[in-house]
Amino acid sequence: MINKKLILGVLVAFFSIPIAMAQSADIEQEIKQLSQQKWQWMADKDADKLAELFHEKAKFVHMGGTWGKDREVDIIRSGGIHYKEADVHETMVEVLNDKTAILWNRITLLAVVGNNEVTNPFMVTEVYVKENDNWQLADLTFSKLLTRD
Repeated sequence: MINKKLILGVLVAFFSIPIAMAQSADIEQEIKQLSQQKWQWMADKDADKLAELFHEKAKFVHMGGTWGKDREVDIIRSGGIHYKEADVHETMVEVLNDKTAILWNRITLLAVVGNNEVTNPFMVTEVYVKENDNWQLADLTFSKLLTRD
């Protein structure tokens, strides 16, 4: 006699795969859009919207150091770093589960640091976590790329 529970379990798993894949694709798209929005808020120096996006325990890794949310928001608000334009060349997203996603952007960043306008190629890693039905940026790491431009 065939085990009805086993057959039912296999059928449920089989039909759940497309649903899980669709949910993952939806999360990927949501994270990509959120990242694009973040770059625009940085260009606009919209520190209030960024403060809402950044997780309370977020870390920001730059060429000049690592710091938390409050310092990053203060730096953007004061113009210490002005992320004028992020030219995004490539984006990849990995959804780990329904509460964690990692995005990688290969960008050319035009920024004003202090009084100096600089352009650098970066691979930027963004880690997003979902809390209270909202995605928040928990980590933003800039890795400078070596190029022969």
